[in-house]
Amino acid sequence: MVNIPTIITFSRILLIPIFILVVGTRPLLGTFVFAVASITDLLDGYVARRSKQVTKLGILLDPVADKLLVISALVIFVDMEVVPAWIAIVIIVREFLVTGLRIAALSKDIVIPAEMGGKIKTTFQLTSIFILLIDLSPSINFDFLYDLGIVTLWIAMFIGIASGVQYLVQFWRRLSL
Repeated sequence: MVNIPTIITFSRILLIPIFILVVGTRPLLGTFVFAVASITDLLDGYVARRSKQVTKLGILLDPVADKLLVISALVIFVDMEVVPAWIAIVIIVREFLVTGLRIAALSKDIVIPAEMGGKIKTTFQLTSIFILLIDLSPSINFDFLYDLGIVTLWIAMFIGIASGVQYLVQFWRRLSL
């Protein structure tokens, strides 16, 4: 069922190619597009809960939209040599594994909603990417931004691993019921 929260989620997905196209040549515009896309992550969930329009499609699509946004930024950062490839690989592999797990659960009519650990992980990912995007802009020169962005990304990576284990445990518990 397509509703307003789902449309908001789709708008986040539609912003990703725009972000990819502009971030390399116009970092501040890319940062703005990324920020708007990130805000839609907060907005769609809020609207869905507030209007009681939470759907299976939304439960599945929202984290996929987040992952597409984060993965696109990480791939760009690796290409620009902003982020070490291994960190991006760990984060991306975790994202694919958890998404696959949630899809497998859904195929068995088991809904695994976003856990607090996953939400915190996403917040750290989006924050670290935002900080690193700001650091890309030649007009903004704060020496600490890059280090802050990388440390925040490391935190996101470790929280992501922990929350991935949490999702796996939750899946196995529900499967055995």
